[in-house]
Amino acid sequence: MTEVWKPSVTVAAIIEREGRFLMIEEQASDGLRLNQPAGHLDEGEALTQAVVREALEESAYDFEPTALIGMYMSRNVSSARAGTDTTYLRFAFAGKLGDKHDRPLDTGIVRTLWMTRDEIAACTERHRSPLVLRCIDDYLSGQRAPLSLLYTDASVTAAAVKEATGAIGVTHG
Repeated sequence: MTEVWKPSVTVAAIIEREGRFLMIEEQASDGLRLNQPAGHLDEGEALTQAVVREALEESAYDFEPTALIGMYMSRNVSSARAGTDTTYLRFAFAGKLGDKHDRPLDTGIVRTLWMTRDEIAACTERHRSPLVLRCIDDYLSGQRAPLSLLYTDASVTAAAVKEATGAIGVTHG
């Protein structure tokens, strides 16, 4: 049987305060990179739950998503030696910045920074993804969609998965 190709689903928090954007500096395999608080969708999560979790883990800030900025696809092909070819499907969210917590940042996160759009644009070679600046520009242009466009069936959420523990062979349709 042929394996079905699937993109890697990620979420990103686009957080602006007084003309500056919350960015993270993270250690990647190819050096220090800049990104928004972002990461992978985990099993049992709605997209909005994932972006709240990722913002907290990577920046130590609470984040409340209020709008979807956009859905983006990009591809990362690493060197032939590493042999990775990953397509990412990114959901970027605008929202409200909440409290900052006294907690360690996620593994690999070096620090958080507040940067202007021009400062971010001046260092594109350090961006983790070509989508970093695109999401900011879409945010600045006012691009927003209501969160009601995103529906997560109860069969997906962590509570539903937990309730179904032990229900082997049960399918939901």
